[in-house]
Amino acid sequence: MGRQIMFNSNCRFNSVVEYAKKGPGGAMIPELKYDERGLIPTIVQDIKTGDVLMMAYMNRESLERTTQIGKTCFWSRSRQQFWVKGETSGNVQLVKEIFYDCDNDTLLVKVEQVGKGACHTGERTCFYRTIELK
Repeated sequence: MGRQIMFNSNCRFNSVVEYAKKGPGGAMIPELKYDERGLIPTIVQDIKTGDVLMMAYMNRESLERTTQIGKTCFWSRSRQQFWVKGETSGNVQLVKEIFYDCDNDTLLVKVEQVGKGACHTGERTCFYRTIELK
């Protein structure tokens, strides 16, 4: 049995509580605002620690795939193909919640990070460097 996607209308990040297929057309997805390339920025956050792990892009199909398989699936702008995080590294992201902001143009995906980390450099998070403030 699939999981049902349910969206609420609170302005902030709106929660996707559960996921499921909506018949042959795929997952129920709200009217999100994709850019001219059909992409939407997606922030990935560790559900346990609150750490921001990475930012990548999804399109409508990669979002549907994410809701169906329960792992993050993105669209690679450089390779022009889908990729499931951890497919080759084993550092998988198990999706726990998906939110979208009040402008409908950014996603926040809360995950359980399995493995060493999210960054391709080997770091736990892609945001491991800082800019010093004066």
